[in-house]
Amino acid sequence: MRELLELLEHDARRSVNELAAILHRSEYEVEKQIEQLEKDKIILNYNTLINWEKFGDNTVTSIIEVNLMPQREVGFDAIAERIYRFDEVRTVYLMSGSFDLLVIIEGKSLQEVANFVATRLATIDGVTATRSHFMLKPYKKDGVIINDKERDHRLVVSP
Repeated sequence: MRELLELLEHDARRSVNELAAILHRSEYEVEKQIEQLEKDKIILNYNTLINWEKFGDNTVTSIIEVNLMPQREVGFDAIAERIYRFDEVRTVYLMSGSFDLLVIIEGKSLQEVANFVATRLATIDGVTATRSHFMLKPYKKDGVIINDKERDHRLVVSP
């Protein structure tokens, strides 16, 4: 089952027929396994990685370190849930180290992101501090090189 998950994680566009051939299983078996993995919430979603900059849609992405005051009996979970429900929020991780949550948000402009942090995120009860970092240029995301300029690194040999 792990092998099936790894194949789907690398390329979710593979057909059941192709997956079955790679795994040496029947299409029916692979299809049923995928259905069960979706039902069990092991497979949560199928995503496409898009180079939005190349498409011409320039968004601002910010990584925000958030410090929290944990709440009695729920710790950080209730605040994290409140944060991840905002549409602007793409990712939230509970972290170890010098801050508690790592929040990744996207907006149409620097001002939009700054306004979100100042008026919606920093004002949540239990949020004690935020530090924003703006992403300038992506090189690699989710294991994929964004602008792969595979070059021929061989030395030129002339007669």
